Amino acid sequence: MSAIALALGCSYPRADEAPPACAKEDFETVVEQASGSLRDLNSENRPLFQEKLRELKNKRHWNHDEFITNAKPYVKDEKTVVYDRTTDELLSAIASMGQEGATAETPDCSRIVELRARMKMLVDTQSAKWSYMFQKLDAELAN
Repeated sequence: MSAIALALGCSYPRADEAPPACAKEDFETVVEQASGSLRDLNSENRPLFQEKLRELKNKRHWNHDEFITNAKPYVKDEKTVVYDRTTDELLSAIASMGQEGATAETPDCSRIVELRARMKMLVDTQSAKWSYMFQKLDAELAN
């Protein structure tokens, strides 16, 4: 069993075994799960992050225009650009693999493991981005 398969709780065939049977819908399900996980992650973090940004605005006595300008570094910097680029690449790969699996005459079931691994990397990337942005904002609020 591969390390990825073990980490995701998936069975992965040995070289001498045939891949497990799957249906086209299995690929669509994995893509839907990725979308749902991202939605959940964003809906959990966005309100708290916005609240902390407002708190910083009030603490610094910024007007609206100052807030728009001064809040940018907490939302977008060199590191968040890398997170966003990685996210875009993973989303593209997930969508492509999901579509290939869903439209193939005979789905390549061994690709489900890879698709799940990319989904996990996507959620991990977005979690790391949120953590990074919260750390920056919390450090500034502590000053």
